Amino acid sequence: MDWFFNFFDKIDPALAQKLMAYDAQQPLLFNTGLFMMLFLGFVLIYQAMRRWRTAKMVVTILFSLYFYYKNSAEYCFILLGICLSDYVLGLWMGAARRNWVRRCIVLLNVVLNVGMLVYFKYFNLLLQTFASMNGTHFDALDIILPAGISFFTFRSISYIVDLYRRKMEPCRNIMDYMFFLTFFPPLLAGPVVRAKDMLPQIRENRNASRAMVAEGLFLIMCGLIKKMLIADYISGNFVDRIFENPTLYTGFENVMGTIGFTIQIYCDFSGYSDMAIGLALLLGFRFPDNFNAPFKSQSPSEFWHRWHISLSTWLRDYVYIPLGGNRCGKLRCYFNKFATMIVGGIWHGASWMYLFWGGYQGVLLIGHQVLKKAIPSSWYMKPSTLRRALNIFVTFVLALIGFGIFRSMSMQGLGDHYQMIFTNFHPEIALEFISAYSLIVFLIVLALIMHFTPSHWRENLMERYLRMPLPVQSITLAAVLFIVVQTRNADLVPFIYLQY
Repeated sequence: MDWFFNFFDKIDPALAQKLMAYDAQQPLLFNTGLFMMLFLGFVLIYQAMRRWRTAKMVVTILFSLYFYYKNSAEYCFILLGICLSDYVLGLWMGAARRNWVRRCIVLLNVVLNVGMLVYFKYFNLLLQTFASMNGTHFDALDIILPAGISFFTFRSISYIVDLYRRKMEPCRNIMDYMFFLTFFPPLLAGPVVRAKDMLPQIRENRNASRAMVAEGLFLIMCGLIKKMLIADYISGNFVDRIFENPTLYTGFENVMGTIGFTIQIYCDFSGYSDMAIGLALLLGFRFPDNFNAPFKSQSPSEFWHRWHISLSTWLRDYVYIPLGGNRCGKLRCYFNKFATMIVGGIWHGASWMYLFWGGYQGVLLIGHQVLKKAIPSSWYMKPSTLRRALNIFVTFVLALIGFGIFRSMSMQGLGDHYQMIFTNFHPEIALEFISAYSLIVFLIVLALIMHFTPSHWRENLMERYLRMPLPVQSITLAAVLFIVVQTRNADLVPFIYLQY
């Protein structure tokens, strides 16, 4: 064992302190070199302990808590508190026989989780709104938002509600539940993994097959390319400038800014999801896809079946259906859709713009349902190629309008944005714009081409990577990492959904 102690004797104390200390300016994210090195070390330990389930779980939980601590410091105790609360409430739910007791358990869990969200995300907004209504001054409280709180609270609620609906049995091993709720790949920005899907995988003590490892590496490479080569460059070199002061730019540039942000948020968020799913595969866990080419959608309803799938299905199962879903009358059904999207909008953060965006999405869903009933079924059941292209184009334009609302920092900013579009468009600057922002235009076009290519092309590319010999796979991975490192921004660009 001398080598073990000699190893720790050689560690630089300053480096060790830096690794253990929380730094708000340098969070531990998937797109950092430090995470890649630490994850590699963790995987080696994880694989060495693959025969010992308990040891493997303890190591994973500790690494997950370390990962969360490096992103939210002492707020990791909130995460641990939710773990303990869910475990106790779950056992209580399993023992309860009376329906009113089971409902009280659900209510207690919802109040606890929603109460935390209200305090950390919306308390300042509510107080500021109340102060403005009363004409008084308000100094915002120093409340720091814990990373990933919107995601792990939703996972907590779904666990207790699924127990109430008897869709699963309560978790009787607290370590299994801690593993589920603290598991680091989806912890900060999803997908919103549900206990009924992951707990059975935890109990099976799965180990990653070679095919799972190759698939995971492929998804990680896709995520890095989307995030660091496309999203970060478009954001820092174009989109942020447009939305910070839209009146400095023509209407044409504002439209391009909206298109740029739409590509940015898709590549940023789907890139995170790809990496999270890929990292989970390396550890033997499989999560469902979170995005499915959303800009190929032919209607707003289809868009929400393809965009942020884990959130949209969560809202359907735990908000829309409890409100009555489509089992009520027509007007009540419309209200349920609208209310569900309002909840989805508010979930994104403490800004009235998100509520406005949620309302806009609700109106689109209602409008699409009304339109489906008003036109012949032949129009949308078997559309021609031209009609399909028209549907995709219209849906994409509607999505652009929504993302323009989503990105605007205020109603004043949104008004300025559309004022420039409608009163100062200047399409004649298009060629000059392409010349001045040639790389931005190239990345936007490249992202759209990649997005609209047939899905089986990507599947074939993945299959080819899976069939490659291990040395070739390693060389491909090293080449992608080299390109990403050489072209990345000097400053770390956090993932967009970390703030939600």
